[in-house]
Amino acid sequence: MKALTKKIQPFIEAQYPVIYIHSYEELKVNEVIKELAEGTIDEWNLTKPESLIDFLEPYVLGTESLNEVLIVLKDAHSFLDKQHPENQKIVAMLKNIVHKISSEEEAYANIIIVSPILKIPEELEKYIAVFNVDFPSFDEIKRFVLEYAESYDETISETELNRLSTYLKGLTESEINILLNMALQQDGRLGGHDDEQLILDEKKQIIKKSGILEMIDTKESLDDIGGLENLKIWLKKKSEVFKNIKQASEYGVDIPKGVFIVGMPGCGKSLTAKAAAICFDNIPLLRLDIGRLMGKYVGESEANMRKAIAQAEAISPSILWIDEIEKAFTGIGKGGGGSEVATRLFGSFLTWMQEKNSEVFVIATANDISNLPPELLRKGRFDEVFFVDFPTEKERKDIFKVHIRNRKKDKSHVDSVDLASLASKTEGYSGADIEMAVKETIEEAFIAKKEIATTEDYLHTIKDMISISEMLSEQIQYYKEKKDELKIKPASK
Repeated sequence: MKALTKKIQPFIEAQYPVIYIHSYEELKVNEVIKELAEGTIDEWNLTKPESLIDFLEPYVLGTESLNEVLIVLKDAHSFLDKQHPENQKIVAMLKNIVHKISSEEEAYANIIIVSPILKIPEELEKYIAVFNVDFPSFDEIKRFVLEYAESYDETISETELNRLSTYLKGLTESEINILLNMALQQDGRLGGHDDEQLILDEKKQIIKKSGILEMIDTKESLDDIGGLENLKIWLKKKSEVFKNIKQASEYGVDIPKGVFIVGMPGCGKSLTAKAAAICFDNIPLLRLDIGRLMGKYVGESEANMRKAIAQAEAISPSILWIDEIEKAFTGIGKGGGGSEVATRLFGSFLTWMQEKNSEVFVIATANDISNLPPELLRKGRFDEVFFVDFPTEKERKDIFKVHIRNRKKDKSHVDSVDLASLASKTEGYSGADIEMAVKETIEEAFIAKKEIATTEDYLHTIKDMISISEMLSEQIQYYKEKKDELKIKPASK
């Protein structure tokens, strides 16, 4: 918490009227407030017998001094909601106190709002500085674990300590303490492999409950992707840097920023994001749904973005996967409902990508690139932009092979199928189309009680299918023209 104290201290000294500490770690924030206070701490929370209005009134009337006092408000976020019946009066009272702090010579005070929920009334937006509590660093987590182990007379090796601390990255101190309790209760010791799985399972739940990020399980490797050789070779090179980041940095190599994969739907963009996590030495894969960032209060969306980025960086090395990014940032700067919030989010995201030096590899995917802001495609944000087209005949053959092989325990089954014939009959098919053809063929063969699905069975299914390139022909032609115009690197050879 010392880092948070250092961040807030200049704002206190400059008499910034309102400090909003956005955190669940209330007990730790209490320590920060004590360190910041040079005079009186006057705290209100819902357990107090007086109402918030009664608490604020003496400061409004001037009967309570604003000299050397921190006015701390807890449990106040509901009163800042426009739907609350007392909202207008409370916001007006806060604004009155803010004006006194800003204008009166004798006033040396700050309002500190502490809440796990960020709600900023528009009337107070210009007077509020928002701070998030950073997640503990790797070294801090190691210290927590060691202190915990010592308190229970537990011994833990350096290897176990490092491994356990790595799994605990991206969690608050209170969450870490709960998980250590659970790990100790599980088998009576710390550092076992069962602890890692327990922490991983609980961590997924904690991240999921945040409502912004989701930790994705993945078993797919790059070998499970048919085609996209240029993209796969590029990812393997970046993974070598990521796996040896310390040596690479000493050599003068930059930390990889990420890749933007655009192109046809159903052609392996999402699968590539999942496989990259395995390729990068099984690092955590976090999916960000930008739609979930949008909040209805001023500053809430940006705070959610900061929270998501902070969590991804705390868990690093990690992959942050932003799926269908065009849904959030298409048409930036063209006005319309919500465009101002989207523009601010876009600016925050670009700034982070430009300045990022953390071990978070960003994979953004998009189908429709027609109206994406050009800044998103510019070098310096992502290391590379790839276009995923419909698979070539050779790639279609590889994709058929992958899907047929993976659906049968007897891997030799694929040798009895004429893959070249299937590939030649599926021009314009996406990888998803091919997967569906394989799925339906094997299902029909099972129902017909056949020993195996034959080449003729696959061809019969293909004959009755309509590919996505036929369904969306005009739209797809436009995508290809846009790709040529932007000179985006092809993912396939």
